[in-house]
Amino acid sequence: MVDLNNNSDDQWYIVHTYSGQEDRVKRNLDIRISTMDIADRILEVLVPTQDEVEIKDGQRKRIAKTVFPGYVLVKMMMDDECWHVVRNTPGVTGFVSAEDETEMRSRPVPLTPSEVQKILDYNNTDEQPKITIAYSVGQTVRITEGPFLDFMGIIEEVYGDRSKVKVLVSFFGRETPVELDFVQIERI
Repeated sequence: MVDLNNNSDDQWYIVHTYSGQEDRVKRNLDIRISTMDIADRILEVLVPTQDEVEIKDGQRKRIAKTVFPGYVLVKMMMDDECWHVVRNTPGVTGFVSAEDETEMRSRPVPLTPSEVQKILDYNNTDEQPKITIAYSVGQTVRITEGPFLDFMGIIEEVYGDRSKVKVLVSFFGRETPVELDFVQIERI
């Protein structure tokens, strides 16, 4: 559960990670927080995701896609020990920071409450998952079910909103358009 209450001491920070390592960094950081007994100062670690339906090789798969690849959000009370714990977590490359012109050093910059709210709203949407389309016009596909099973064809149109394609199938020497669902075809 994401806590939006902001004490003056705890704020949200953006931590930069190696791309594709966001979940690993979250797990590692959660373990470090508990073993170093600082759960009272590093309060929450969040990897913003969005549900998507990926249709690949005729199968629908629901996946959680990272919204900000290479970044993890951390709600914490910034002090030297917490900074050290987060900064030295495997996979973390640093905090998003600003240059301090007087001392010429970088310091982590907390997110504003409105920025945090936008990210959390994006993360908690209840809308239908976005469909990732793995097919394009001109692509050759094989039909995997229905009356045209094992026929080959070329995609003429893609209807992403309906999860369908129009495929030109050579049938009795003629090109015949057939409308099929994404799960009824696979790429060759």
